[in-house]
Amino acid sequence: MTYEQFSRYSFLLDRTARKVKQYAQQKFKLNAFDITVDQWLVMKNLEENDRLSQTELAHLVFKDQPTLTRIVDLLCKKGYVERIPHPQDRRSYRLHLTSSGKEKVAELKPQIALIRQKAWENLTEKDFEEFKRILNTIYGNLAE
Repeated sequence: MTYEQFSRYSFLLDRTARKVKQYAQQKFKLNAFDITVDQWLVMKNLEENDRLSQTELAHLVFKDQPTLTRIVDLLCKKGYVERIPHPQDRRSYRLHLTSSGKEKVAELKPQIALIRQKAWENLTEKDFEEFKRILNTIYGNLAE
């Protein structure tokens, strides 16, 4: 494969990922979800993995520490997330969803599933499986 082909495929991958996020963010705003796509990813991961450290959460949502700190600060102000002192380490905290945060996740989950399904319209199960295989291969090639 030539450099130009790699470049085109990389562009298509990046363009598509950006479009998916833009589409989701537009729908979040249109439906007045009161959170961003990035805030949703944090809340969803906390719902699935209660009491994570900020480092663990940053790894799960692919965000650097300063960016994640800003997201968590906003979610704390909204009352969806709280920081709990770590029982063995006074310098660190565990993050977890408040009851309000759990309610928000439960409320938004079905709506967000519909938003995500839009991207997969007109694709067959075979298309999806091949796409997943290709993305996992690319990811594996770059995993450290």
